[in-house]
Amino acid sequence: MKKNDLILAAAVIAAAAVILAFQFFRQDGGEKHVVVTVDGELSGTYDLTKDQTVDIGETNRLIIENETARMEWADCPDQICVNHKAVDKNGESIICLPNKVVVSVESSQDSGLDGVAQ
Repeated sequence: MKKNDLILAAAVIAAAAVILAFQFFRQDGGEKHVVVTVDGELSGTYDLTKDQTVDIGETNRLIIENETARMEWADCPDQICVNHKAVDKNGESIICLPNKVVVSVESSQDSGLDGVAQ
């Protein structure tokens, strides 16, 4: 490799590190809420800052605490939604496919990213 190749590679790596740091440390602004849909129909919208337990029909139980949302219980056989990490950032979601339940975090402030970048 020539000297210019090394400089170019270092510049690309530095730019990638800056973008990654920006994405990692950026603050999600605005009010955040959790939107719950069942079989494509809106089931409810809940404030992410209020600690509460939400029963989603007779199939799932959602816990909202410490500004995060996690699925505590589900009657589905695979339990993927229960084992999913808690969500708290705009655009994150928990999906229970057997019960057709989607829990997603939405913010009132637009992040400026398009659907592909999220």
